[in-house]
Amino acid sequence: MSLKIDQDHSRFRNIVRGKIRQNLRRYISQGELLGRKGKDLVSIPVPHIDVPRFVFGDRQRGGVGQGDGNPGDPVGGDSGDADSGAGQAGKDPGEHLLEVDVTLDELADILGEELELPAIENKGKSRIIAAKDRYTGIRRVGPESLRHFKRTYREALKRSIASGVYDPAVPLVVPQHEDRRYRSWKEDLEPVANAVIIYMMDVSGSMGDEQKEIVRIESFWIDTWLRRQYRGLESRYVIHDAVAREVDRDTFFRTRESGGTMISSAYRLCAHLIDQHYPAEEWNVYPFHFSDGDNWSMEDTLTCVDILKREILPRVNMFAYGQVESPYGSGQFIKDLREHFASDERVVTSEIRDRDAIVNSIKDFLGKGK
Repeated sequence: MSLKIDQDHSRFRNIVRGKIRQNLRRYISQGELLGRKGKDLVSIPVPHIDVPRFVFGDRQRGGVGQGDGNPGDPVGGDSGDADSGAGQAGKDPGEHLLEVDVTLDELADILGEELELPAIENKGKSRIIAAKDRYTGIRRVGPESLRHFKRTYREALKRSIASGVYDPAVPLVVPQHEDRRYRSWKEDLEPVANAVIIYMMDVSGSMGDEQKEIVRIESFWIDTWLRRQYRGLESRYVIHDAVAREVDRDTFFRTRESGGTMISSAYRLCAHLIDQHYPAEEWNVYPFHFSDGDNWSMEDTLTCVDILKREILPRVNMFAYGQVESPYGSGQFIKDLREHFASDERVVTSEIRDRDAIVNSIKDFLGKGK
């Protein structure tokens, strides 16, 4: 019975995964999962799944197996024509929504399958050491939660045969205390592959609420995928107009300022964070910069190129630049990056015209497995 339940549950989870994959692009473009995220789970409304259930009737009334009935009588309803009821028959199907909880790891796996994202090759190991239990053998004492059923039964069977009490006609084997066997383990210490994402965003007046929402949606899915790849993931947030400063996540997505834009200020702060906290031999570093493509001057753009070449690129897995289309932005910066880093695979650029372009942008950034 337990095996049957497990099989049914596994089959249901596969159906749910299929429905999520089918609707994944809509979930991504509309951003409806962001408000449903808990600590480790995401609640997803999955359409068009009918869950079987029992319906119990009134014992005092007749029915199938409970009273008089004739062949051909309808089950669970009155006889008669379809138009004899109180309401008018409709032709459209009803909407069946089922709320299912999906772990972030499952969601990342579905994202990876749908976008065909390769597993990321870790660049380095952190000095952080994690303890990992590994089962190595069998012993006679231990907690009941680690009792080994097959080994315990085998010992009981051997004892019964050796003592002459085993009867093949009545193969009853009752384990005794001395028959019990338990899994033994040892604690292994291993370095944990850690990663940090440094999000940078232009918050000048040309980056409106819709542009920030696009960045927010995309960063959620980037986080989800990278957390699946690394056991430890940190996120840092930098906003900039003419100057840059580090902020928390909430401020990152809610701040709106005005004034000029000097992208080099963000790149300098990014390089400083890497230098102070994330040595390249120990961390996998992912800077993501989002902007509408406006910069103060070509001179500042050349400064950005110099900082990237000398201080950032030698120490990161990749550098990602996403340009969010804005009616007020010139869109020039992505052209300059592509001109100066056309042959450098560490620099990945993506144009994000609207929410529908988020899916392809995620694939642009994560599809190389860097």
